[in-house]
Amino acid sequence: MNITRENLGELDLCIKIEVAESDYAEKVTKQLKEYRQKATVPGFRKGMAPMGLIQRMYKSAIVAETVQDLLGESLYKYIDDEKLELLGSPLSNEEKNGDIDFAKGTDFTFYFDAALAPQINIDWSKVDAKLCSIKVSAKDVDTQVDSIIKRYGKFETPDTVGEGDTVYGKAVELTKEGTEKEGGVNVFCSFELSDMKDAEIAAPFVGKKAEDKVVFNPSKAFTASQIEKIFRLDSAAAKKFKSDVEITISGVSRITPAELNEELFEKVFPGQGIKAVDKFRKAISAEIEKANDEQCQILYVNQVRKQLLDHFDSPIPEAFLKRWILSRNEDKNVTAETIEEQWADTYVPSLKWEMIDGALNKIKNIEPTQNEVVDAVKDILRKTDGEPQEGETPEQAEQRLEQAARTIAQDRRNVQQLSDKIYVEKTFALFKEQLNPEVEKVTAKEFAERCK
Repeated sequence: MNITRENLGELDLCIKIEVAESDYAEKVTKQLKEYRQKATVPGFRKGMAPMGLIQRMYKSAIVAETVQDLLGESLYKYIDDEKLELLGSPLSNEEKNGDIDFAKGTDFTFYFDAALAPQINIDWSKVDAKLCSIKVSAKDVDTQVDSIIKRYGKFETPDTVGEGDTVYGKAVELTKEGTEKEGGVNVFCSFELSDMKDAEIAAPFVGKKAEDKVVFNPSKAFTASQIEKIFRLDSAAAKKFKSDVEITISGVSRITPAELNEELFEKVFPGQGIKAVDKFRKAISAEIEKANDEQCQILYVNQVRKQLLDHFDSPIPEAFLKRWILSRNEDKNVTAETIEEQWADTYVPSLKWEMIDGALNKIKNIEPTQNEVVDAVKDILRKTDGEPQEGETPEQAEQRLEQAARTIAQDRRNVQQLSDKIYVEKTFALFKEQLNPEVEKVTAKEFAERCK
């Protein structure tokens, strides 16, 4: 067997594989003998059919299969031996290969088109992005405390509506005359009276019970985003909604907030020994800060990624890549025409990032490893099921978690979000190491604006 390659341009190349009969003859002869032993041919006892007849019946198919297997093995061994960094995978050059007759030929020549990955030089000096740090305000902590005491509070379903309760019922949009509007809002919904802008608007609900009716104007009670969610409207319709609505109450729920005491502190932060409100608030602040830092890291990674893409100036073997994308896609809706239409906006950015990602991985591995994913799953399981079960030692509990985590992580679909999170963390660490970014303190509102 002889393998050579011809450079067709800066990145495109053609790999030529010449297969001689001596490369596959021994394997074909062995398989023919096995076929003869197993074959049942009319007029002959099993295993006694003449070899000539077996060859006429099976040889060309066996030669084709053997040569194809040999091609795959040899092609990828050649790529590895020559240390060729390719984009995609080689494609058969049907024009040069022509129609190959395995029944008549003995020596065969195959041609494969391929494309080399371009040299990616990352110029960090062209990247200019600041790392945000969101200030945690006392109001942020107050909001989280309020959420926690409700989450751990006592749930009730009283007969009558009280201040701050959640009201359930059917909402019907009214005309200016107070009649049901044809084609208007007509949905079952729920909302908290405490979310209303004005206590005077909430007051008519207090004391009401199931089947009672209350008319109010949602645009005066809620924000547009709340109206969108409560009445299941699209964003544009929610902003324009000004009508009165009649609610026929069907039910009420009430949450009596949990008390701020050691019992609650232990439930929220088990094992941390928090005994005072100020320590509890500090722990909450730290949790918020951690969550904020994760969001800031994601934004920073996205900003740096965009700048790296903007400064990407390496050549791309477009013609080959379009063929390769089409060849590997089983979706009938993906055609040469749709690839062409979406090339610049969809495919090029994705391909560029794959190449940049490859260059980043040469600097430092940023792909999540299986062990990293398993450890992340274990951390989650440890929070919910980490305590040793009855009769179980701590070591046995750890082994149980390890086994459960590995089972969960075997299916990539179960851990895709975790894997993505680890990838962002490792990419951020690499960017921070290379760029040493300036940290800029911002408010939550300012951060939200930058994320748009």
